[in-house]
Amino acid sequence: MNRLEYAPTQIGLRAVFKHWQETTLHTIIQNPKGLNSRTTWEKVNQTLDKDTISRASIINFLEDMHQMSILTGDDQTGKGGHHWVYKPAMNEASLRQFIKADEPTLQRLPHRD
Repeated sequence: MNRLEYAPTQIGLRAVFKHWQETTLHTIIQNPKGLNSRTTWEKVNQTLDKDTISRASIINFLEDMHQMSILTGDDQTGKGGHHWVYKPAMNEASLRQFIKADEPTLQRLPHRD
């Protein structure tokens, strides 16, 4: 990913994130101490109810958000080895400002349906 896609028919975070991606960000933001990808995946799928998203999609999205500095994190050791724990780099209001600050660029982003 490493770039946002703009959906001009949507408002708010949904203009640049799909439903499951927005849910993923909300899940991380609501857990400021951080979550690993497995716990995030479980919580997101519980929230999505009938819809589900693959763990690979969650991992790729989390890593993209980390590379874009929307998420931070650190490596923690635990059962089974090392695990990356993702943490919010900003709250939701700051995220909205981060996206809105680049609105002229958003207008030029690839559009999605």
